[in-house]
Amino acid sequence: MEVIGNTFYFDWEVSLMVWIQQHFGAAGGKLAVFFTEFGEPLILILVGGLIYWGIDKKFGKYLMANVFAVSLFCPMLKNIARRRRPYMDNEAIQCIRPAESGDIYDVPLQGFSFPSIHAANTIVLYTRIGAFLKNKALKIICLILPFLIGLSRVILGVHYPTDVLCGWLIGALLMLLVDLLVKKTGDVKKTILILLIIAFPGFFFCKSSDFYTAYGLTLGMLLATVFEEKKVNFQPAKNLLFALLRVIAGGIIFLTLSSLSKLPFPKELVSSATTAAFLIRMLRYAVISFLLFGIYPLCFNKGKLDL
Repeated sequence: MEVIGNTFYFDWEVSLMVWIQQHFGAAGGKLAVFFTEFGEPLILILVGGLIYWGIDKKFGKYLMANVFAVSLFCPMLKNIARRRRPYMDNEAIQCIRPAESGDIYDVPLQGFSFPSIHAANTIVLYTRIGAFLKNKALKIICLILPFLIGLSRVILGVHYPTDVLCGWLIGALLMLLVDLLVKKTGDVKKTILILLIIAFPGFFFCKSSDFYTAYGLTLGMLLATVFEEKKVNFQPAKNLLFALLRVIAGGIIFLTLSSLSKLPFPKELVSSATTAAFLIRMLRYAVISFLLFGIYPLCFNKGKLDL
C-alpha cells in the first residue's frame, strides 16, 4: 500500500500522548469528545451565526473574516507539510475518535495533521468573542475553551502536541493579519476579498476537501455580505430568545442544504478526491453560504418571520 504523507515528530510527543491517554482513560476520552465538538465546523458556524444573525451584525462580519482566514490558510499549510496523523505511525497511540468516519488509515479521508485547524479556529473565534463580551464569567470561559479543545485533539490521538501549539500560534498571527487588512482597507468585505486572492494558489496544490469547503464558504459570505447590505439590511434580534431561534433555524437550513446540494451529482463523484469533486464542493458551499448569510436574513425583517 502506498504511504501517503510525511512522518515527522519529536519522541517526547509520542511519549506524552501515550501517557495522557493511559492516565485520562475512558472518562477522559469522553470528555475530549465533548470538548472537541466546540471546534467542529457546524458549531463554529452556529456560534458565528449567533453573533451575526442575532446580536451584532458588524462584529459578526469581522468575526467571520477571522475564522475564514484560518479555514483558508491552515489547509494550505496542511497540504505543504503533509504530516500524517499520530496514530498512523505509532501503534501505542489510540485513535479514540477519527477526524472523519470511515477508514482511520485513509489519509485523503482523515486529512493531514499539521497544524491543528481546531486549535487555530478556536483560538481565533473564542478569544475574539471573549474580547467582545462584557460578562467576566463568559470571558473566562472563552479563554479556557481553546485550551480544552486543543488538549482534546491530543487526547483523541488525532494531533501531535506541536500541531496544537502551532495551530494556536498560527491562529494568533492570522488575527493580526486580519486586523492589519481591516485597518488598511477600512472594510471587512475588502479584507475577505484579499484573503480569497491570497489563498487562490491553494487550487494548484491542495488535495484535501477542507480547503475547498473553506474557499466556498468564504466566497459565499463575501457575496452574501454585498447582497445583504444592498437588499436586506436586517436588524439584530429583539432578544436572546429570538437570536437563538435564528441560530436554530439557520442550523437546520445548513444541514438540509448540505444534504440536498449533493443530490444532483453522482455519489461516487462527490466522495472522490478528484479535481471535479473539489470544485463541486467549493461551489456547493459557496451557494450554501450565500443562502445562509444573504438570503436567509430576508426572513428577519418586513414581518415575514420577524425573528
